[in-house]
Amino acid sequence: MATRTIWKGAISFGLVHIPVGLHTATKDSSIDFDWLDRRTMDPVGYKRINKRTGKEIDRDDIVKGVEYEDGQYVIISPDEINEAYPRTTQTIEIERFVDAAEVPFVYLERPYYIEPINKGHKVYALLRDTMTQMGKIGIAKVVIQTKQHLAALIPSGDALVLNLMRWGDEVKSLEDLDLPSANAKNMRPSASESKMAKMLIEDMSGHWDPEEFKDEFREAIMELVERKVKAGKTEAVIEPQEEAPSYGGNVIDLTDLLKRSLKGGARRGAEDAGDAQDDEDKPRRKTAARKTAAKKAPAKKAAARKSTAKAAAKSASKSGGRHRKAA
Repeated sequence: MATRTIWKGAISFGLVHIPVGLHTATKDSSIDFDWLDRRTMDPVGYKRINKRTGKEIDRDDIVKGVEYEDGQYVIISPDEINEAYPRTTQTIEIERFVDAAEVPFVYLERPYYIEPINKGHKVYALLRDTMTQMGKIGIAKVVIQTKQHLAALIPSGDALVLNLMRWGDEVKSLEDLDLPSANAKNMRPSASESKMAKMLIEDMSGHWDPEEFKDEFREAIMELVERKVKAGKTEAVIEPQEEAPSYGGNVIDLTDLLKRSLKGGARRGAEDAGDAQDDEDKPRRKTAARKTAAKKAPAKKAAARKSTAKAAAKSASKSGGRHRKAA
């Protein structure tokens, strides 16, 4: 199945530019446990809670702060955050080539496949093959979704892989760990110990095959789920739905609502959509109320006229009876 290109730009080293697109190289296969109320099987959602008072607060009352000392914060406004965003260049700018063995695995975080586009295949292959022959990887900087990343450009078979990396200050130092020194004489094994260790490692060695390694926890949970489904041990969970307000003949324009949400930005799209709907609902509710009032008003007048007519007829009937008796 073809994957969606999540980013388009170019690999740049020296004066060479290779047009490329990024594709996600991983997928999440972990089990997503939903929270449920065990008493009613109702879904349990997330709320914005004030940790001191325990009360829910409105989104508009939340600001972003950075703690610079224990209990001391600096408040940063959305405009200040936007100004600090890195400049988007659409370029994977290689700053240095290093030996592949020099970069510890602990710095590698998230891989992406790089695909050549716009007839960049020949230069792509040239860079990939040259790096493979020399045992080099490229250290680059790239901006993805307004965030700057350090990245390693790594040849892997037919592909170049862009592996986002952790910055140097994000990896903890080893100084506080009690580790045996590689040069410590008292830690050196005896000849027999070294020989047996090599034999054991050789006996357990083989080729890398990812299909041989499975998430045993996930498989066990899914087997348990299947057994319970077959045994009929399931619970029905009904997502609560808000009661749709009545608008008479009016219909919500969902396309327009989504467009308005998207204009507010991806991070606030869902929240803005709710606000947009509330804003759109108010005039419609007022209009509906006016229409209802307009319908009720004539009905009340008609009832009043009918009541007056009945009273007049009753009075005339009594008056006519008196006249007949007098005659």
